[in-house]
Amino acid sequence: MSATILGISAFYHDSAAALVQNGEIIAAAQEERFTRKKHDQRFPQNAINYCLAEAFIEPDELDAVVFYDHPILTLDRVLKNILQMAPDSEGQWMKAAASTLGHKLLVPQMIQNTLKVDVPVFFTTHHLSHAASAFYPSPFESAAVIVADGVGEWASTSIGRGQGTQLDLLQELRYPHSLGLLYSAMTYFCGFKVNSGEYKLMGLAPYGEPKYVAQIYDQLIHVKPDGSYQLNMDYFGFQLGNVMTSTKFDSLFEGPPRQPESRITKREMDLAASIQVVAQDIMLKLAHQARRLTGEKNLVMAGGVALNCVANGVILREKIFENIWIQPASGDAGCALGAALVAAHTQFGAPRQPSASQKDTQKGSYLGPKFSRDEVLSFLDRHHYPHEEPSSPDQWAQTIATALSEGKVVGFLSGRMEFGPRSLGARSILGDPRQIDTQVTMNLKIKYRESFRPFAPVVLADKAKDYFELETDSPYMLLVAPVKASRQRQVPALNQGEDLLEIVRQARSDIPAVTHVDYSARVQTLSPDVNPKLDRVMRSFEEKTGCAVLVNTSFNVRGEPIVCSPQDAYRCFMRTDMDMLVLEDFILRKDQQPAFANQGDWRTEYELD
Repeated sequence: MSATILGISAFYHDSAAALVQNGEIIAAAQEERFTRKKHDQRFPQNAINYCLAEAFIEPDELDAVVFYDHPILTLDRVLKNILQMAPDSEGQWMKAAASTLGHKLLVPQMIQNTLKVDVPVFFTTHHLSHAASAFYPSPFESAAVIVADGVGEWASTSIGRGQGTQLDLLQELRYPHSLGLLYSAMTYFCGFKVNSGEYKLMGLAPYGEPKYVAQIYDQLIHVKPDGSYQLNMDYFGFQLGNVMTSTKFDSLFEGPPRQPESRITKREMDLAASIQVVAQDIMLKLAHQARRLTGEKNLVMAGGVALNCVANGVILREKIFENIWIQPASGDAGCALGAALVAAHTQFGAPRQPSASQKDTQKGSYLGPKFSRDEVLSFLDRHHYPHEEPSSPDQWAQTIATALSEGKVVGFLSGRMEFGPRSLGARSILGDPRQIDTQVTMNLKIKYRESFRPFAPVVLADKAKDYFELETDSPYMLLVAPVKASRQRQVPALNQGEDLLEIVRQARSDIPAVTHVDYSARVQTLSPDVNPKLDRVMRSFEEKTGCAVLVNTSFNVRGEPIVCSPQDAYRCFMRTDMDMLVLEDFILRKDQQPAFANQGDWRTEYELD
């Protein structure tokens, strides 16, 4: 049965929309990319408009719209939690009331009023949306499923099984006991923002020692051999209001939470290392339990915890499963896609689309807007921005590769925008990984973010084993692997103290800009059939330098969403120290551009998180 389904996630964080036709993923995008408001949680009007336009359909051609969770079940959790914690739960009520009693209960009316059609509106559940986003696009006919995040309606961790178009959740752990919320509590305690700073904590972990692991297990969480767990709620504050931890948490870890933007100390490094060990241990236990419960040889994962690529790499290396696939939009934005897929396959009977060459059907996660040559040229000519258009694809690639080989930093906009939090070569900032200072320079002068933050490598898929201890493809930058020992360089131990710059500047390998302090890297493997234009640039770079790796980081600055349009890209290019901008077939050089009228300061204009 052919059906056109629109999926929506909204009103918590990272609102998004996705469109599926007869089981095929047509389009998906986060609202933040259009509004330029990071983690925009509002109704995804712009993302919906894009999805409909990409499919060349009108709203009255939709068979259904599916919302990513069940508002009544969420309201049930919120009210029961508030009553249980009364009279101390006023803060939690104030935090939750506007969404649970307001927007979410009015979703059908909002959808129909926005689309101006009487389209059927369905609800799924949060973890089923996550599970569907992971299983249905995967290359597997059947697989075990793990979903781990903060909380859905009630569920915080789920194990399930998918086979064909059938998808069932078999076991779950429930709020307030949540691995995602434990990790977020430590994120908050270390001075980073909840729901966006968890990856900073993961990046900080290798600088520390896991000296607090015993205290976490003794006081914060009890974990069973099957991966089930229970939090000691005396140490947490999220049931009561906006504060993640209690004063008992402070006394356990030698003082109050770090103030945001203050200096990072050895305590925060050690806390990050410790919670990472605990998270990895629990995820390993859950993986073993999923294998025992389902008997499957393949595993798929989604939910915010599935973005912990260090833990993912550990699961992969333990060989609990033969194959692993992780949804690149594992956060709540990906639930829009999962919601649409649930309805398509289980309610409308759509078949799963066959995957080419045993690969997934996520299409590289290049599911967002693209801009034609004429659209880009019109933008450049309208503003009189100097540019060049090389005469051939090879010359285009060689021009970019030459700049990179000279140590220049290149903003790269090409093809359809990525869906999910990672830039995968469509909206990327590229650099030379061989330069010792690339990491610090790009962090401080271009990204305007903490110097310790590691950059990820993109490597030609057929050369990945020459650089990394990785036995599988990693197209979505969701697996951490060691840099090959033959490329590593031993460096003298430094007193970490409170300044990380000297540690960051150490050349730990012959690709130091993408080698983290523990000799690891968050790897993206690139295949020519997935992104032929970036592949051409990288092969030209390899011809010039002998290196098949580039630095690949998201095309944005701290506090801003990843760029979407040529206008967004040019603005970011001109307000940072990037040297070159690629807009599809056109190349712009910084030293040829006119003075930019609206310079400003990214670090004060945008919220720093």
